[in-house]
Amino acid sequence: MASRPVRPARAARTVALAALLLAAAMACGGEQRDRTAEVAPPNPAWDRVGTLSVRTAQGPRACTASVVQSPRRNLLVTAAHCVQSRRIGLLDGLVFTPGYRNGYSPYGSWQVESVTVDPRWVADDDPEYDVAFVTVRALNGRQVEDAVGGNPLGTGQGFGLAVSVTGYPNERDEPITCSGLTSSQSPTQERFDCGGYTDGTSGSPWLTTNGRVIGVIGGYQEGGETEGTSYSVAFDDRVAELYQLAVE
Repeated sequence: MASRPVRPARAARTVALAALLLAAAMACGGEQRDRTAEVAPPNPAWDRVGTLSVRTAQGPRACTASVVQSPRRNLLVTAAHCVQSRRIGLLDGLVFTPGYRNGYSPYGSWQVESVTVDPRWVADDDPEYDVAFVTVRALNGRQVEDAVGGNPLGTGQGFGLAVSVTGYPNERDEPITCSGLTSSQSPTQERFDCGGYTDGTSGSPWLTTNGRVIGVIGGYQEGGETEGTSYSVAFDDRVAELYQLAVE
């Protein structure tokens, strides 16, 4: 499900959205693996999610990313394999297009400026560190968080949480979304079961009912070998430390 950049593989108001996510997660019960993501309806919260593509919004897709709150208001989170790998190095020329739908870029495209990944990812593409924080340049004098807002980072939240996972498959021009409960794949990796997360959805944020991002598709199997099961590095002290490095 996940992708390396050169061969993209899986590479409403807040209160209303929280109620929707919680209801969907509670309703799914033991049927999580039978669910399939649907097109995400227009919603300000989902405008913080966008495509990572090469040079323009219509350029080759790499992955999905989303805006996280930061002091400089210019920070994204995605999977590390979306932006850098040991075999390829750093992928140049990426732009982030939040809220992209059907060829329309309501907020423009924001040029990637810098990438922060863990040294253990750089050394060995270690799936335990498949997370990246990415800064983007200002556009028309505005930072991206000023344009669309940002999700707070959530670390140390544990497993069994109600989340929505929203991202952009390469074959679609609209984002898809699905709600359910996270589970433990291992003490350091979390799992989400829902179909539809194909090429391009790596880096898709896992948002809790209170709007915190607690994961991104990536990690184990670079996010998953089938479209019905997705993985993420558990957002714990490793991710908290990487975030601090990114905002210094």
